[in-house]
Amino acid sequence: MADAVSGILDTRDALQRIIATLANKNEELQNFIETLNHTLGRVQVNSTQVVSDLEEEFDTLYSILDEMKESMTNTIKQDTVRKSHELQNQLTQSTSALESAEELLEFANNALHITDEGDFTKAAKQIKDRVTMAPAFRLTLKPKATDNMTHLMVDFSQERPLLQGLKFLPVPRAPEIVLGDCLVIDNEVTVAWRMPAEDSKIDHYILEYRKTSHEGLPRVKDEQCWEVVDDVKSTEHTLQGADRLRFDTKFMNFRVRACNRAAAGDYSDPVTLETRAFNFGFDSTSSHLNLKVEDRSVEWDPQGGKGVDSKVKGKENKGSDCLCLSDGFRSGTPSPKRTSVTRSPAPRGARDRFTGESYTVLGDTSMESGQHYWEVKPQKDCKSYSVGLAYRNLGKFEQLGKTNTSWCIHVNNWLQNSFAAKHNNKAKNLDVAAPDSIGVYCDFDRGQLSFYNAENKQLLHTFKVKFTQPVVPAFMVWCGGLTLSTGLQIPSAVRSLQKTENGLGGSNSSISQQDPAVACDICLYDKLPSVDSSLMP
Repeated sequence: MADAVSGILDTRDALQRIIATLANKNEELQNFIETLNHTLGRVQVNSTQVVSDLEEEFDTLYSILDEMKESMTNTIKQDTVRKSHELQNQLTQSTSALESAEELLEFANNALHITDEGDFTKAAKQIKDRVTMAPAFRLTLKPKATDNMTHLMVDFSQERPLLQGLKFLPVPRAPEIVLGDCLVIDNEVTVAWRMPAEDSKIDHYILEYRKTSHEGLPRVKDEQCWEVVDDVKSTEHTLQGADRLRFDTKFMNFRVRACNRAAAGDYSDPVTLETRAFNFGFDSTSSHLNLKVEDRSVEWDPQGGKGVDSKVKGKENKGSDCLCLSDGFRSGTPSPKRTSVTRSPAPRGARDRFTGESYTVLGDTSMESGQHYWEVKPQKDCKSYSVGLAYRNLGKFEQLGKTNTSWCIHVNNWLQNSFAAKHNNKAKNLDVAAPDSIGVYCDFDRGQLSFYNAENKQLLHTFKVKFTQPVVPAFMVWCGGLTLSTGLQIPSAVRSLQKTENGLGGSNSSISQQDPAVACDICLYDKLPSVDSSLMP
């Protein structure tokens, strides 16, 4: 009987694997069909477009030829007019000279018949003078223009073969993305490719990418559009933001095409690179009413949740201002006034808001396995804040680091400066200055929580914990604000430090003894301004 049941279970498991395989194949085929339909539609659209472009190019060529023809015709006409004018002038002058010469010739013939010697001598002298001045002897008997027009003929012997050899543009072949040379590290993506054959005419490349939640080949219909990096001169490019890329999707698609000075070639086969990172935001339903939560920031708001009817207790009025002492002078920063408030109803399934002295907000995404990293940057004038982890069931009156279900590092700039790691109401003073930005690393499976200087990756402190349930990022802020950076890979420097630390056995597993140097800090941490008991259910 047991063997039969086991056989049925094995068969069921095998069938489920077959179903999963068939479902994946169906999804691949559906994506391929969509690709074919999209390509088929684009063939018609692109064909119409290139025919239109071809007609436009030929029309432009016709226009150029027509303009050249008109210009050359005008040149011939102008030369014809010039020659005709010059020859006509010569013809007129020659005709006049001929008439004068014929008249003179007749006069000279008549003079031969004069018998009187005096008259003959006088006539001969006149003929001699007139011959000297006769136009016929002053004219150049050579045409100023010829009838030859061959200098204005056009020879298309060179252009005709060029036109007859007109072909479509030479298009570069599609590049090949080299997956082995692509690299995703420190929130930067390096994509490398090569040409299938040497092509010296390539001028540049166009790299396109888009974020996606789908593994495998890119889909035609995706929620993201392709983004373009133009004029890439080498066969490798690294994507990086102004600071760094934010990996808010699990994958990124990439494709590249080569361009010469004439045209762009086909796209390479697209590739998909994994860009997993821990993404979360603030859970506004958990935040204390005196915290103003936005997309990636949380800020202390002394007027938060202020109601219409204020009920201020005398004891609480005494501590209505948080005092900052510097060089013997006293200045005041208002603490939240103790008022009665009207609570907004929490969404179904949401935990209660933090209240009382717990100015806390949790992250909206829990961790139950794996390695995760995020960074927190405080405002410059932030007087007190904590960054760490907690179980989601952290009590609404409980403060970070003061329970056995929360771990944090705490920075206090009120009354006196301190920087300490806290857990289970015990603290360990950290012998380094609080950095401008804190990196948080959690290895859930190894039970490790480490804090780093986010700028230079200096290790600040490590907790060794055996987590018994999922944990969430946790934050406390008072008189200031915090900015959150997520979608970050674990920095390579942190990975290296973790390998070294794990190889050396790591830090102490817990804070077992309170450091006297931070006793005052814990006292101040306990004495943050409280709220009216009317805020408590």
